[in-house]
Amino acid sequence: MTVLLEVRALCAFYGASQVLHNLSLHVQNGEVVCLLGRNGSGRSTLLRALMGLVDSHGEVLWRGQNRQGLRPHQRARQGLGYVPENREVFPTLTVEQNLLLGRKPGQPTGGRWSMDQLLTLFPRLKERLRTAAGFLSGGEQQMLTLCRTMMGDPDLVLVDEPTEGLAPALVEQVAFFVTTVRDAGVAVLLVEQKLAIALEVSSRCLVMGQGRIVFEGTPAQLRADSDTQKQWMGV
Repeated sequence: MTVLLEVRALCAFYGASQVLHNLSLHVQNGEVVCLLGRNGSGRSTLLRALMGLVDSHGEVLWRGQNRQGLRPHQRARQGLGYVPENREVFPTLTVEQNLLLGRKPGQPTGGRWSMDQLLTLFPRLKERLRTAAGFLSGGEQQMLTLCRTMMGDPDLVLVDEPTEGLAPALVEQVAFFVTTVRDAGVAVLLVEQKLAIALEVSSRCLVMGQGRIVFEGTPAQLRADSDTQKQWMGV
């Protein structure tokens, strides 16, 4: 498998406060890597750093080329997608308009993801196509943000806590979405709090603690490692 993203000795900061400490990882083409850990462990900061949204230094290699220093829109145009935790829909625009904004400038038609294809994954959005996004429920906004990101046809998508606050039925829909994206050859770096979902959809699991990777292994290895779960994931 081809390595899409490789991170070497990444440090990230909010002002004078350092959050990530010499963190290294990689994501291969078509795999789902799940980031687990307690709140405050640095998982969301890592995704923001990879998109160029926080101050950071180290190496961020995209297809073998160092892209550290690029602005967020430049990273997106190279094939990196981002689904933020707070969803960030455009509330006065309709669902359809939000989806169309996900397309990159000059993006050719006939990519992997058409609007119709994405709406088959979340039929509720199709019913709400002409509704302003600000009137959607939290779960519907999450669906919209996932689909809007895929409209840009990314090769790797960073997804931050997509099941947070969702009803169980919607959680299963999100899990199905992740596996569908994976099966289409798109890699996913997923921040997830729910261990069951993480073990169900991921190829590899990374556990973060205090801004560092403290565990890397398969879902089966993490399931069997009660010490890691207790020390770095327990509430």
